Amino acid sequence: MGDSRIFGDVAQKLKPNPQAMEKAIGDFLEAAGFSLEHPQLRHTPQRVVKVWLERFLDGYACLPKQFLEERFPSPAEEGQMVLLHHIRFHSMCPHHLLPYEGYAHMAYVPSQSIVGFGRLAALLQGFAHRLSLQEDIASNVAHTLYTELHAQGAACILQARQCCLRLRRAHCVDAWTQAEAYEGKFKTESALQQALWLRIQSSTPNP
Repeated sequence: MGDSRIFGDVAQKLKPNPQAMEKAIGDFLEAAGFSLEHPQLRHTPQRVVKVWLERFLDGYACLPKQFLEERFPSPAEEGQMVLLHHIRFHSMCPHHLLPYEGYAHMAYVPSQSIVGFGRLAALLQGFAHRLSLQEDIASNVAHTLYTELHAQGAACILQARQCCLRLRRAHCVDAWTQAEAYEGKFKTESALQQALWLRIQSSTPNP
C-alpha cells in the first residue's frame, strides 16, 4: 500500500501544518497565473486548508479500530450476517488529488461480539477521510472488522464515481467503479457472498 504513514496504517497519524499548507496553495495559485489580491481568491488558501483538514484528512486524527472498542454480546444466531449498506462516503484520490464519492456496503458474521451500526459507519469514515485508493479503503475496513471483532467473516464493497476518471476520460463520464474486499467466511463460502449481494441489490436506493 505504499508509504504506510499516508496510505492506511492505523497506527500512524499525520501532523499537518496549516500555515505551510496555506502558503503552498497560495504559491500554486500564483504559479498558475492568478493574483491572491483578487477578491475571489483573497481567502481561498484558508478555505481550501479548512475543508481538507475537516473533510479529507480528518481520518488521520483517529485510530479507526477505536470505533470498535464499545462492544456488545452477539444476540445473532450462529453464522448470521450483520449488514450496513448504502452508506454515503467520500474520499480523495492520491494520484490526482481529486475527490470521489459513492456508496459503501459493510458486513460481518459475528463471533461473540457486535458493535453499534453508527460505529461501523465511523470506521468507514476513519479510513475514507484520508488520501486513499478505493481498493485500500475496502481492504482496510474488511480487515479491521475481521481482526478487531474476531468476526467469522467480514466484507466491504465500495461503489463510487471517481472525478479523476470522469473528468479525464469523456467516455467514462457516467462510469462507476467498484472495489471489494472479503475476509474469513465471506472469502471461503460463496453462498454467503451471494447472500450478501442479494441483500444489497434487493434494496438499492435511487442514486
